Amino acid sequence: MAQHSAALRTFGKVWMKPLTLAALVAPFVYIVVDTTLVILGQPNNMGANPAEYIHHFLGVTALRILLITLAITPLRDLTGWAPLALIRRRIGLAAFFYAGLHIIAYLWLDLLWSFAALWKDVLKRTYITLGMAAFVLMLPLAVTSTNGMIRRLGRKVWERIHWLIYPLAILAVLHHFYMVKGIQPAPLVHGAILAVLLAYRVWKWAADKLARSPQTAS
Repeated sequence: MAQHSAALRTFGKVWMKPLTLAALVAPFVYIVVDTTLVILGQPNNMGANPAEYIHHFLGVTALRILLITLAITPLRDLTGWAPLALIRRRIGLAAFFYAGLHIIAYLWLDLLWSFAALWKDVLKRTYITLGMAAFVLMLPLAVTSTNGMIRRLGRKVWERIHWLIYPLAILAVLHHFYMVKGIQPAPLVHGAILAVLLAYRVWKWAADKLARSPQTAS
């Protein structure tokens, strides 16, 4: 048992952060390699519409990493392994990175940098409205992700700002649901995962509140 604990401590101190970074960078490397193959006219995985493939891949990657960010706290609570909290910020910033690339790919490859066309899409297409709203809510989370901002804002204010992750996650899942054609399993799976993660937090909040409340005399 002690050997296992020592191995976990070593993993947490030495290997967890670099391995997490490698895993987060892997989707970016994959899409860059595949895009290069398209440009060179070589066999690739993008099919007949590379532009659509790229921005859909980036969007789904951002959503999945966002869900992993939300899963860190329940995993830490259930396993009791505190070092998991050390990688939560890094994973959250990766979700923002891929969401930003998703927006850029859409603007560049689909709209040719036409902000007038973007505004038109925001007003007319539900999934674009939801996606842009989710990205707007992501911005203050990314901006306030540093230790300096935590000190500047104060822990309570910082925590209230970061509650935005819950509505933005709901918007992101709905964005994916409305984006795909017909009822497909991936958005439903993402929605189910989010529902479980949110339900855990509601249960934890209720349990903590009950534990803090003074017990009535019998």
